[in-house]
Amino acid sequence: MAKKRVTGIGGLFFKSEDPKASKDWYRKHLGFNTDDYGCTFWWKDKKGNDCSTQWSPFEKKTSYFEPSKKEFMFNYRVENLKELLATLKEEGVTIVGEMQEYDYGKFGWILDNEGNKIELWEPVDQAFK
Repeated sequence: MAKKRVTGIGGLFFKSEDPKASKDWYRKHLGFNTDDYGCTFWWKDKKGNDCSTQWSPFEKKTSYFEPSKKEFMFNYRVENLKELLATLKEEGVTIVGEMQEYDYGKFGWILDNEGNKIELWEPVDQAFK
């Protein structure tokens, strides 16, 4: 049986003409609890652990989604990012840049079959407590 790869959606990121206005609109009309980064949705996994999903509008001119030309980027939660990136590389998937590690988790980037940049995140959910 294959090891679990993606465990959930870690975030939805999109380009915006005016990120502040987007955050204000979503706060006013949909009740998002926005801050400088967007909105964090808190939830519990099957084991009862605290988890989060991030919603973030980015400046239209951001280069963070490159080399993708799309106006959006998905962030997926994963387990054992280092091993997953090695497996994906063996499978011929394009890896973008080097894995980065922070106190709230590890990040890696790949391109899907249409050239969309995907961010993979191995979270340290306890870092948000």
